[in-house]
Amino acid sequence: MISAKDIVGYESKKDFRSAVLEEVLKMFSKKAMVKLVKLPSKKKTTKKAIPSTIDSESDKIIHELIKGNFQNLEDINPINGKIIKPLYLFLDKEVLLYAELKNLKFSKAKKRADSISNFVDELEKKHLEVKWAVVKGMMDVE
Repeated sequence: MISAKDIVGYESKKDFRSAVLEEVLKMFSKKAMVKLVKLPSKKKTTKKAIPSTIDSESDKIIHELIKGNFQNLEDINPINGKIIKPLYLFLDKEVLLYAELKNLKFSKAKKRADSISNFVDELEKKHLEVKWAVVKGMMDVE
């Protein structure tokens, strides 16, 4: 996903996903020879990190499938050219828990959800790994 001497750009938003992404990238940059750049920046980057999780990916997949926009599903992989998604395998509740345990600063935004997203969230409560199955299924199709 990231190799030595990469220059990784990321956006510093106020939500918990972005806060955790920034923390993880900073920890990684200390151990490896990787430079971090807050976007937007004039510096050239070799990779762009996006704070995408299983929740956000599965939500996107389900909405695009319902709309019939299959071409919009080509970028669901954790690595897509220069775009990387380091939090790809984690649920929002896991990322939020990490942010709270590390006392990271973030603003708690009210989740905007429609009936489809609410349905999937309720289904996930009864049948764990539904969101993971949706993402894994799409990755297997490609």
